[in-house]
Amino acid sequence: MFGNPSLMTRIAIGKGIGFLVGLVGFFLLPQLLPEAGSLIRWGILFWYTTVGAIIGVFGVFTYHPILKLPFPWWFRAPILGAWMNFVLVFFAYDVMGAMMERLFGADGVLSSPFWFTAEGAIVGFIIGYFATRFGGEGSEVVGK
Repeated sequence: MFGNPSLMTRIAIGKGIGFLVGLVGFFLLPQLLPEAGSLIRWGILFWYTTVGAIIGVFGVFTYHPILKLPFPWWFRAPILGAWMNFVLVFFAYDVMGAMMERLFGADGVLSSPFWFTAEGAIVGFIIGYFATRFGGEGSEVVGK
């Protein structure tokens, strides 16, 4: 099933793992922040599915297109995951801030919602590993 490198396999694996992470967030958010609405829960589910797809697609690039430097999966995937979660914090700063404050206290070291950036890097690393392991990377995934 996973013998040949394939961009579609990379995307499917990325979306699948992202969907699983999103499901965890979907079902865990009501326990962490009961006042969070259903829109934020659905948003988390779709967000991580999309992050997985983006990491899958970016597996085509093994060199930075402008700097012409190596761009291996273990660097590329965490950067993409971190960047996407950094953007997510801007969209849902209040909800994520309330959740982090509830978990770690108002003056806790981890009370900043920007810690989700680090979580995105970890999720991105996991997605990147499995997408590369089973879907390949570089120009081989598009049949060149």
